[in-house]
Amino acid sequence: MRAEISFGKSLIGILFVGLAAAGCTTTPKPAATAAKTKVQPAKITFNYTNKDRDCLQRAMYFESQHSDEDGYMAVGTVVMNRLTSGAYPPSICGVVAQEKQFAPGVMTREVKPQAETELATAADAILKGARHPAVKDAMFFHTDGLKFPYNNMHYVAVAGGNAFYEKRGADGMLQTPPPLPAYEVAMNYVPGESILPPQFEALIPSAVPVPLPAPDPMPTASTMSPINAAPTAAHMAPIANPMPMQITAPVTEPEPSIEPDPGMRIAIPIPRPAYDSVMLRGSVAANGG
Repeated sequence: MRAEISFGKSLIGILFVGLAAAGCTTTPKPAATAAKTKVQPAKITFNYTNKDRDCLQRAMYFESQHSDEDGYMAVGTVVMNRLTSGAYPPSICGVVAQEKQFAPGVMTREVKPQAETELATAADAILKGARHPAVKDAMFFHTDGLKFPYNNMHYVAVAGGNAFYEKRGADGMLQTPPPLPAYEVAMNYVPGESILPPQFEALIPSAVPVPLPAPDPMPTASTMSPINAAPTAAHMAPIANPMPMQITAPVTEPEPSIEPDPGMRIAIPIPRPAYDSVMLRGSVAANGG
């Protein structure tokens, strides 16, 4: 009887040890949880200069009808959306100066001094990653109140006197390359001039006036050549004898006149149209914006 009890205890002990071992192998104790590290996604870097910042402010000012911060931020968001979409020039000035995209005169008209403080604050916010929350992926806008018969204009916001819209198809998908979200964009300030193709540089006025050569204070017909205004030999020769003497005027050969080549095309400048006479903004193309 005692032997049976002892055997039973031994069997129970063996089963208990086996279950414990099985439990150890199938349900291991959780190891100490490692500290979670948040991985920041890589950002796409765009360079900008002081001139690019000025171009951004000009677009925000003239396209928002000199309105307020809300209008400035909305237009600035469109500029950044175009810059990061890959479908427009790769610099802020290139985007703003692109022909027939923004308001005529945006690169040449005067910005009123009283607006510069608020403009500078809004432009700095845009360059640091701020965006107008309602504009979303919009890269197009027109004056609020206008109507167009296109069914791909998906309106998202009204600000600064403009209606902002995305181009979307019947399936709701964007018809343009989507811009990068602000958290994936890094703006890197580079001192110096904006690196632009020549066609865009021609549209941007220089901040430093170009000096013009001063005219000769005492030009005369007898001492100056009609072509290059250089002193003649008689003008440069010293007077050897101070006594009065007869002076014969030097004989100069007439300079040949410069005639244009008959086959040469002469460009006649065309005056820029008046900004205030434009009835429809250049940002609205015939195909729906």
